[in-house]
Amino acid sequence: MKLNRRNFILSLVGGIAGIQVTPLPWKLMDDSAIWTQNWPWVPVPPTGEFTSVKSVCSLCPGGCGIKVRKVDNRAVKIEGRTDFPVNPGGICPVGMGGLQLLYDESIRYLEPMKRVGPRGAGVFENISWKEALSILSNRISALRKKGTPEALAIVDGNKNDSTMSALIKRFATAAGTPNYIRMPSMEDTYKMTSYLMTGNSSPMSVDLENANYILSFGCGLLEGWGAPGRVLNAWGLWKERGNKVKIVQIESRASNTASKADKWLAPVPGTEAALALGIANVIINQGLFDTSFIDRHSYGFEDWTSEDGTHHMGFKRLVTDKYSPRQVSKITGLKESQIVAIAKEFASAKAPVAICGKGKGNNNGSLYEFMAVQALNALVGNINKPGGIFVNNTLPLSNLPDMKLDSIAARGLKTSRIDRAGSKLFPFTESLIDNMSRAINEGDKNTVDILLVFASNPVFTLPDGGAFKKALNKIPFIVSFSPYRDETSYMADLILPDHVYLEKRDEVVCPTGLQYPLYALSQPVVEPLYNTRHTGDVIIQLAKRSGLQRHFPWSDYEDVLKFRARGLFDSGRGLMTYKHNKPVWQQIKQNRLAASDYSTFNQMWEGLLAGKAWYSLPHTGKVSFSTKSGKFEFASSKIKSVLGTYSKGSLKAMGIEAEGDEVFMPHYEQLRSSANRHDYPLRLIPYEIINLADNFVPSPPFLTKTLFDNQLRKKESFIEINPKTASDYNLQEGDRILVESPTGKAMVRVCLTEEVMPGNLYMPLGLGHTAYDEFLRGKGANPNQIISAEKDPLSGQFVWWDTPVKTVKI
Repeated sequence: MKLNRRNFILSLVGGIAGIQVTPLPWKLMDDSAIWTQNWPWVPVPPTGEFTSVKSVCSLCPGGCGIKVRKVDNRAVKIEGRTDFPVNPGGICPVGMGGLQLLYDESIRYLEPMKRVGPRGAGVFENISWKEALSILSNRISALRKKGTPEALAIVDGNKNDSTMSALIKRFATAAGTPNYIRMPSMEDTYKMTSYLMTGNSSPMSVDLENANYILSFGCGLLEGWGAPGRVLNAWGLWKERGNKVKIVQIESRASNTASKADKWLAPVPGTEAALALGIANVIINQGLFDTSFIDRHSYGFEDWTSEDGTHHMGFKRLVTDKYSPRQVSKITGLKESQIVAIAKEFASAKAPVAICGKGKGNNNGSLYEFMAVQALNALVGNINKPGGIFVNNTLPLSNLPDMKLDSIAARGLKTSRIDRAGSKLFPFTESLIDNMSRAINEGDKNTVDILLVFASNPVFTLPDGGAFKKALNKIPFIVSFSPYRDETSYMADLILPDHVYLEKRDEVVCPTGLQYPLYALSQPVVEPLYNTRHTGDVIIQLAKRSGLQRHFPWSDYEDVLKFRARGLFDSGRGLMTYKHNKPVWQQIKQNRLAASDYSTFNQMWEGLLAGKAWYSLPHTGKVSFSTKSGKFEFASSKIKSVLGTYSKGSLKAMGIEAEGDEVFMPHYEQLRSSANRHDYPLRLIPYEIINLADNFVPSPPFLTKTLFDNQLRKKESFIEINPKTASDYNLQEGDRILVESPTGKAMVRVCLTEEVMPGNLYMPLGLGHTAYDEFLRGKGANPNQIISAEKDPLSGQFVWWDTPVKTVKI
C-alpha cells in the first residue's frame, strides 16, 4: 500500500492499540516502587498512628480531590477521593507521585537565599527572612522614590481568577507598575473565545459526562486534559454505554486518545479551524442545524444590514462560499467523504459537543480555531444543555477592595505596558510574555529593573525559552518565589521559597473544563518541613515593608481567602453536600436546582476547611448571553468594534490575512513562519504525556522510570518520525540527529513509527531539565528550546505547534 497523508492511518490503529491502551504508566510506577524497596539505603519510615487528611490537588488547574494517608506526622500515600465532585476516585500519575515533591530535599529550596555565584549557576547562600524581605522592599521603595515604579515587572503563573493572582496583581497596581505579565495558557484562549462570542469571560465549561458524541480537536483526553481524574472517569462512562457514545479524535499523531477513540482523523497540523468550518458547511447546507437556536439566540448567522445601510456577510455565506468539503479537503488533507460523514454524525447526535485545546491544555491555542469549534456547538444548539457547552457566570467571590492610589502609582500605571498587550496590535490579550522578552532584548536600556517570578518556570516552559533567558541576563535584579530549584530560579538574585502544595492552604477555582462553578480549599496535610513561607503571606509582609500597607489590611493569606469566600455565601446559592452515588452530572441531566444546604458563613467556611467543595448547579435550558446583541455572536461585535476601522496593513501586522466581515467571524488563517521553508522543510510538534509534568511543577523524579525506551533511554530523548520521512532523509531507527530550528537545536535519537504523519517530527514535553536533581537533570531534550515563538493571529499568543526544522545526522 502506498503510504501518504490520506492512508497512513489505515495501517496504524490495529498495531498500536494493544500497547497504547494498557495502564502501563501506573503499572510501571508500582514496579518502580517495589524495585526501590530493595535498595539498602532507602529509609524505612517508623510505624505510628494512621490518619488521613482530605484535600485538593493543586499541581495543575484540574483540582482533583485527594486523600493523603499519614503515619503520625509523615505523609505516606496520596489517592483520589470518591466524596469530591470533580474526580470520583481518579488521580493522575503526577498527583500520585506528589510526595516526592514534598520530601525530596534536592529539588527544593529549604530557606531564603541570595546569589553569590555567576547568574544561572545556581550558587546561593542562606539568609534570614528578615534580610531577604529587607533587600527586596528596599529596592522596590527605591524605584518608587525614583519615580519609576513601572520598572518593576511581574511574571505570574497562578490561575487567572485565583486569589493568589488577585493579590499579586493588587501588589503590582499598588506599587504603580502596569507590567503584570501572565504565563500563557489554554484557559486564556477559552476566555477570549467566550468573551468574543458570548460576552462572558468565564472559563468554558463542558458537560462531558452527558455527551454522546465527543468531537475532540486535539484534546489529550487520556493525556491529562482538563481535570485528569474527571476526564478519565468520563471516558469510562462513555465506554460503559457502548455504541451509544462515539468519540472522534482529530490530531496528526496516534496518541493514547486517538488510539482508543472510535474514529481518528489526522489533518495537517494547524488546519483544525478549516476542518471545523468544513463541518459547519455540511451542517448548514444540508439543513442539519438547530433552527430554533439560530433564529432565537444567534447573531450574524445570516447576511445583515447595519444601521448605516451597509450590507454585511453572515457566517452562513462565509462557510458556504469558502469551506466546502472539497476546499477543506485540499487544506487539511482529509477526504471529502470523511468531512461529510463527521458533520452528519455530529449534527444528528442527541448530545454532541465539540471541544478543543491541544494536549493537556497547558498551552494556549489559536483564537480563530477555538471560535470555529465553538460555532459548531452553537449550530447544533447544544449550549446550556446536558451534554453540551455551559456558559456559566464567574464564581461569585468577593472582589478585593478598591484602592486609592498615591501619585507615584498613578503616574506609573499611565505608562505603556512593556508587552504592548491591549494595544492596537494586540487588543484582546491581557499579557504577552514573549513581547516582554523581545522588548528587553532589543532595548538599549534597562526597561525592567526588578522582576518578580511567581509559580512559573518560563526558562523551561516557554517556547523559544532561550530568548527569555537572554532577557533575564539584562535585568539587574530577579526574585524567584519558587519552592523548587528550577531553571528560572537559577537565574535569580534572591530566592523567597514558597511552601509546596501539601504544606499550605490554597484554593481551587473552577477546575479546567468543569461544567459547573466550583470552589475548594487545599489543606496543609503536614507542617512546613523547612524554613519556607506561604507566598501569599510574603506578599502582605512585603507590601507593609514597602509602604503599601494601607492596601493590604489582612493579617495573612488565609484572611484574604476568607474575605473572598464571603461572596460565595452572599450569593445565596451553592451546595456543600456531595454524595458520590448522586454525581453532579446526573443532577444536571435531571435539571434539579437545590437551595443552599448551609445557613451561615461560618458553617460554609468550616466545610471548606474540612475539605468540602462549594459548587453551584447550572440551570439547563436557560440561554442568555452578555454580548451587545444579547445573543451568541457568529460575527463578533466586540471584534468589529475594535478592528472595524483597521486598514488592510494594520490587519496584516496582526497576522490577519482576511478582509472585511470575515475578520469578525471564525475563519482559517494559514500559519506563516518567518523561517525559510526550503531551509527548514520539516515541522516539529511537541506532545504531552500523562506521566510527565511539563508546566511549572517538576515531575516527581521516579516518574522518569515509567517512560518507554522509545521516549527516553538513559539520558537521550527520542523523536518520532514516520518511516517514509525517515527514508527521505536517510535516517534509521536509533540514529542520533540534530533537530535544528531558526532559534535552537537539540540532539535526539530516531524512533521510527507509523503512528505519526509524514513530514512532521514529534517530541515529548517535560524532559531536558538543566536543574533539579540527578533523576531529572540532563534527562533528554527540551523541545521548547527549539520551538519558534511565532504569533497566533488576533490573539498574539504563541504558536507552539508549527516550528519549521531540519535534521542533521550525527
